[in-house]
Amino acid sequence: MKQSKLQTLSWSDYLMYETNGVMPISGFSQHAIDDGRADWMARDLEDKSLWSFTLTQEQKSTLDTAFANAKATKLSIQELSRENFPLVDMAPLFERIQFELEQGRGLFLLRGFPVDAYSKADLRYMYVGFCQHLGVAVSQSSGGDYIGDVRNFNVDVNSRNGRAYTSKQRLTFHSDQADVVGLLVLRTAKFGGLSKLASALAVRNEIARTRPDLLEVLHQPFCWSWQGQQPTGASEWYRQPIYTECEGRFSSYYIRTHIISAQRYEDVPRLTVQQIEAMDLIDALAGSEKFHLSMMFETSDLQFLNNHVILHSRTAFEDYEEDDRKRHLLRIWLSVPNSRPLHEGMHTLFQDRRPGAVRGGFPSRDGRQVFETTVSVT
Repeated sequence: MKQSKLQTLSWSDYLMYETNGVMPISGFSQHAIDDGRADWMARDLEDKSLWSFTLTQEQKSTLDTAFANAKATKLSIQELSRENFPLVDMAPLFERIQFELEQGRGLFLLRGFPVDAYSKADLRYMYVGFCQHLGVAVSQSSGGDYIGDVRNFNVDVNSRNGRAYTSKQRLTFHSDQADVVGLLVLRTAKFGGLSKLASALAVRNEIARTRPDLLEVLHQPFCWSWQGQQPTGASEWYRQPIYTECEGRFSSYYIRTHIISAQRYEDVPRLTVQQIEAMDLIDALAGSEKFHLSMMFETSDLQFLNNHVILHSRTAFEDYEEDDRKRHLLRIWLSVPNSRPLHEGMHTLFQDRRPGAVRGGFPSRDGRQVFETTVSVT
């Protein structure tokens, strides 16, 4: 297939070409990308032992001891580190999780986290200490949320500043604004809340095979709403492609609701027919049973996803009446030491594109670090 002339343009040429009505794109392969096990179909994940693990009693005891010692020394949650929350006996497990997320399928499910043995406040503390061994937590909102409470705050995901994790509505397939997302399940819903995962790379490769014209569109910049999380003084929207490649590594970043939300701003170019068709195709492929894996969370599950290669969604849910029984997950965003390099087109959101850098998230505007989400996340 003949290479598009636009593929040779640098990202810095964007504004000049936008003025002329031409959208530049990042350099990319027009064929299927071979990135090992990250290109998977639902049938490839039938053996759960390949991507999940249940904590042993010995590992739980190690976690209990680290928690007790950290509490005894009166360390605050902000002060926790690998050194003062030691989990040496679990090092092989952390290495496996990191490898599976970046070099493997892009997902890992850990079962048996001691949720029922601790209060919610203590679980936040333990969760942060545990995740210190996987990476560095980054803020999830301009308010400095380092732990996001995934529960129903009656927020409309389609509103001006709507954030998906504060709603009970159905969520379309998307990725989060960090290298890795972790979800610790404290309570499940009365009905619904089914988790669905799809390989963003498998979706991309299918588009390369069947609609290469739309693959080119997905490497062009789309306009995104910050959903109220923009840095101080920044515009309420920004430009970024859905697909990029850097040094042979693929990265997908996709939240359709944020792209649609940007259309409310008068200075944002209207979505083209081709852009809408490309997003429709991503949604259709990820939503097909051939491409996605469905799982119903259980209390004590801890799910980790690599946002560059995994799309995730959730069905709508209904809660129990009792507050302590309502669906409740704790979300953390992590920069991991073995992350991939990113294309310059991802600079606005991730800033530092070097592999292993601390990057992504929505920096706190006033430097605060918050470990419990309130109704307002701005």
